[in-house]
Amino acid sequence: MIIPSVTSVPHVAALAWMCLALTMNADPASEKLLFDFQTPTNSPEWQVVNDDVMGGVSTSQFQLLTNSGAVFSGVVSLENNGGFASVRSSPVQEKLNGSDAFVFRVRGDGRRYKSTVRTETGFNAPNYQAEFTTKRGEWEEHRLSFKDFVPTFRGRVLTDLPPLNPAKVASVGFLISDQQEGAFKLEVSWIKASAPAGK
Repeated sequence: MIIPSVTSVPHVAALAWMCLALTMNADPASEKLLFDFQTPTNSPEWQVVNDDVMGGVSTSQFQLLTNSGAVFSGVVSLENNGGFASVRSSPVQEKLNGSDAFVFRVRGDGRRYKSTVRTETGFNAPNYQAEFTTKRGEWEEHRLSFKDFVPTFRGRVLTDLPPLNPAKVASVGFLISDQQEGAFKLEVSWIKASAPAGK
């Protein structure tokens, strides 16, 4: 067993205090709250867009509950070449320059969903998508980096569009298109944009 000398103990203590000070002074990642569904005044109406725009018969709704979050739910059908349901937000008011990820708190049903981002306001504008999988009945926080969002249009990946630019984010949303028929339910507490420390 090695016994530290009397002179070495103060140096070890000083080093420990220095490390603690550096940790306490480190800037955490900054976050911008985009939608807080616990506060109805911060949750304007969202628009539902399902596969009926292409002849499908899937159905969905987006409900803002009083002081208890929002619920995106419905039934996905693969009939008539359908298979998706989605919802999109009203225009995002916050400027997201410097942000590098979305963070949101949800409780799902074990199914796979997509976070969607639009950089244009037109109804048929392309959207960027990134997948996440939920755990049935468990509240989770998902962090999706902007670099993982893929530009798409009606399910097809677009290769001629640039990576997602946070300065151009116009709206956000959720999509289910996991090729599985049946009911789905995704509860949403809040959505934030996250920036690296020091931004």
